Amino acid sequence: MSLLRALVGAARSARHAPRLAAGFVPDDDVLLDAPDERLAPALVAAALADPEPAAKLLATTRDGSEWEDRDRYVTRLATFAYNRDEWLTHWLDAAPRDPDALLVTAQLAVRRAWESPARAERLRDLAPLIGAVAEQAPRDPVPWRLALDHARGAHAGHTVFESLWAQAVRRSPHHYGCHVAALKYLSAQWYGSHRAAFDFAEQAADDAAEDSLVRALPVRAAYDLLRVGPADDGSVPAARIDRAVDRALVLSAAFPAGDPWPAEVRNLLAYVLVERGRWREAREEFGRIGPYATSFPWRAARGSVPEDPSPSSRLRSSRGDPLLGFLAARDRVRAEVARRTPLWDTGVGRAGRGGPGGH
Repeated sequence: MSLLRALVGAARSARHAPRLAAGFVPDDDVLLDAPDERLAPALVAAALADPEPAAKLLATTRDGSEWEDRDRYVTRLATFAYNRDEWLTHWLDAAPRDPDALLVTAQLAVRRAWESPARAERLRDLAPLIGAVAEQAPRDPVPWRLALDHARGAHAGHTVFESLWAQAVRRSPHHYGCHVAALKYLSAQWYGSHRAAFDFAEQAADDAAEDSLVRALPVRAAYDLLRVGPADDGSVPAARIDRAVDRALVLSAAFPAGDPWPAEVRNLLAYVLVERGRWREAREEFGRIGPYATSFPWRAARGSVPEDPSPSSRLRSSRGDPLLGFLAARDRVRAEVARRTPLWDTGVGRAGRGGPGGH
């Protein structure tokens, strides 16, 4: 019977895989961490050691209280400065007290400290810098997101964490970056538990607006759980994980396909759908992602996507390469949906857990 099943599966894959591939952006058109139309010119100028576009961009987000965009831009600019910081040095030389330049500097310093063997000690040394950045921007939640990340690595206790969290939500009650930072602190990998993380994420999602990315916070908690072990360890029922996925699917469907704004949430959702074996829904989510692959979660993928009996060598060699990991997972999804689609089915198949290819 196993040989017969294998032969039937191979026949289904040969028949349906090409048609299923037609719903995806071609591999060569997939972009990794593509900047939006506002950030791209700032990065081009930074490559030429010119900080002015970055300074104007961050000033605009600060003046307009565009906190979600501001958080993304600060993180991306600090990532760029990690290897090419001449532009940031020029900016600081010209405006040493500029709150935006100091925020990027603090973000960069925290990243470098996190990578040090003496992480906790180096992070503690940065406390005055982070405090100064927060004081210079009394309305801005982004320094407090950075402070929450700093507190986690510096082994700050729950009292410190709760104080920082109160400052963050006072400035922006539903800021996605601050919620992710808090969720990490409360995770089982750090100072909480899987149950505590889910409780926090679900309450935050309940309180958020319908189009807020915070609505997808429970699927981030699900990702953290799936990263460290099986979903049936007893701390969080599998049904709770699937409810988190269902909630994120509703949020994703509310945005246009190929929209770069929810790209990271959609990539995260696709990863969890693959982990849960929800193949048809995963295929639809990869279609919504379009060309916008993100390093997270694929850079950190632990290689737990089930081994592919089909010829996808990318799946075995993708560890550490987020773009290859994204493409390998997409290949896997297409193969799994094809293998589960009856030979006589001339459509793509119905999505959902109730049809073939669900759980």
